[in-house]
Amino acid sequence: MMRRMAKTKKSAKASAKSSKKDGKGKVGKKLSKEAKAKLEAAQHIVEEEAAKATKAKKVKNSGPADFAEALRVGPGFVLADVDPASTPGFAGDRDAGEALLPALGVAVGDLQERLYAESKGGGKRSLLLVVQGMDTSGKGGIMRHVVGAVDPQGVHITAFKAPTAEERAHPFLWRMTNALPSPGMIGVFDRSQYEDVLIVRVHNLVPRAQWGRRYNQINTWEKKVAAAGTTIVKVMLHISRDEQKARLAERLANPEKHWKFNPGDLDERALWDDYQSAYQVALEKCSTDVAPWYVVPADKKWYARLAVMNLMLGALKGMDPQWPAGTFDVAEQQARLEQS
Repeated sequence: MMRRMAKTKKSAKASAKSSKKDGKGKVGKKLSKEAKAKLEAAQHIVEEEAAKATKAKKVKNSGPADFAEALRVGPGFVLADVDPASTPGFAGDRDAGEALLPALGVAVGDLQERLYAESKGGGKRSLLLVVQGMDTSGKGGIMRHVVGAVDPQGVHITAFKAPTAEERAHPFLWRMTNALPSPGMIGVFDRSQYEDVLIVRVHNLVPRAQWGRRYNQINTWEKKVAAAGTTIVKVMLHISRDEQKARLAERLANPEKHWKFNPGDLDERALWDDYQSAYQVALEKCSTDVAPWYVVPADKKWYARLAVMNLMLGALKGMDPQWPAGTFDVAEQQARLEQS
């Protein structure tokens, strides 16, 4: 590429030089036009190559910190300002993003193994990934392509549905507490405690005063969970209304996907604006230092998976789990092995 750019620049200079020659005759005028065209073409190629180089550098350098910074909910956050089709923190295209996933999965898997091993040496730490989003936002894809990329023995997934009679007999956070990951594990909540300030709020399932108290209760609970050694990563998969419609239409058009469709999805879709308002409040009130929210644009499935994988990797790197030291004399055991 460098040779091509150098050659192009040389050609551009030569064309510019020829354009300065006497252009009084017909031949001169013709050469002037040709020189101008060559110069413009050369400049275009140089700019194009420079843009490619800049883009490639950005793609190569995009890492967990870039995604965390671009996606974290902070003061003044407005959900409506987030473009669900955007790719914050990443300058590449689909091919570039998908090409990065295998290596990221290996890195996450290595840290997961270290976290698990650390617990065998007495460590108490764990990771909790919370995944929220409207219907068809891609939660299942995150489970398969992101969480599914690591050793299943070190992962515990809980999909929260409508609470059972037993769960309703307890405070709303009781069932979440029971599902928290044990030391060394990665816990995943497919939907979560936030259903109690989302669907409950939208449908007025409990008095306003009751669900209104839950934001502070959730913050207090998450602070306690974090203090006990669990790193919390909360992700909202942000899909557009048009994209949801397209995905629902795809399910209805394909008999092999009818099992994914629920007529109730259309009832919830009719309350789209109410849900967006409920999410806005939850994101504002419950994005804290110990349990921040990350809003991931999800119209592009490949980007959502790339972003969540990077958020997981960043969290695990921050935890920096350590291999536990052996509780035996290595040399002694090597000698025994040699004699066996």
